[in-house]
Amino acid sequence: MKDVDGIFLRNSWYVAALGQELIDGHKVARTILERPVVIYRGTSGRVVALDDRCCHRAAPLSMGRIEGDDIRCMYHGMKFEPGGKCIQIPGQDAIPAKLGVRSYPVVERYNMVFIWTGDPEKADPSLIVDYPPLADPSWRGLPGYMHYKANWLLIVDNLSDFAHLAFVHTNTLGGSEEYAYKTKPVAIEKLDDGFRVERWHLDADPPPYHRKVIPNKTDRIDRRNIGRMLIPGIFLLDSMFAPAGQGAEKGVAVPGTRQYRNAQFMTPETRSSTHFFWNYLHDYDLDNPNIAISLRHSLEEGFNEDKDIIEAQQRVLDEDPNYPLLAIGADAPLTYFRWLMARKLEAEKTAARAA
Repeated sequence: MKDVDGIFLRNSWYVAALGQELIDGHKVARTILERPVVIYRGTSGRVVALDDRCCHRAAPLSMGRIEGDDIRCMYHGMKFEPGGKCIQIPGQDAIPAKLGVRSYPVVERYNMVFIWTGDPEKADPSLIVDYPPLADPSWRGLPGYMHYKANWLLIVDNLSDFAHLAFVHTNTLGGSEEYAYKTKPVAIEKLDDGFRVERWHLDADPPPYHRKVIPNKTDRIDRRNIGRMLIPGIFLLDSMFAPAGQGAEKGVAVPGTRQYRNAQFMTPETRSSTHFFWNYLHDYDLDNPNIAISLRHSLEEGFNEDKDIIEAQQRVLDEDPNYPLLAIGADAPLTYFRWLMARKLEAEKTAARAA
């Protein structure tokens, strides 16, 4: 593939848009892995992703008009079908076969649009991450989107490191600095496509975001987080809050336990900016919509705390790209992920050269 550059893993699925962004004929113009893309839903319900540049004079197709499942460039009126082929030129009957724009494989799942920017023949939908809570009506949540002026791997680093919860999120997601001192991973598992980390915090105060949505706000809890970070940048977090001291850490089913499921998707926009999609789900009091709203607000507050730190990191690294970063013990998972990502990037480059 001519666009394999060793920076982005292109033969992989990335989230390009939320389903809610495509309602009422709205078109999404979004840069994905440094490629301009327009995404829209045709009248048949089909989601289409095309290169957001008319092949005639490079006018953005996102400024065009949806006609059925096709899109018409509103500069000179050329119309393109979902596969990218030009099918109409006003005032010209003969259409050269080469006239067209790139079409990208897309799959709509979990109310998100996944895009494949690599070799279309390798775009296997079964490779999209399987995370049942996103499609399970027994879980409730509100999806969200944020934009980071930072490389996606800096966000991966942040999410791979639970210790930062105590300091960056003392008054939001973490709860106290005690979390950093008293908790350690009980298991770190290296996977072929990422890693899994399990961490417990026993006999603790509930963190602020959880305290806002429960009636027993001062009761101590035993808190478990199981995080999975997957290539190319997908973070799945299973959280459990059980009444303290009743054996949850031993596998006992404790009455009053509340659980959360958190899915986060990092899609590179450029090598120094990122699209960040997420959903935070809960499994209790599903008839109370205020819980999902409160959790959405709390997560946004916490993510903005992360964003301030991460974007500041990017600015520092932009000023001195060779600044040496030294590792500590908490970096083991993110170090492994970076190593695994580098291997997969190199494998993709090698395969492209051999093709």
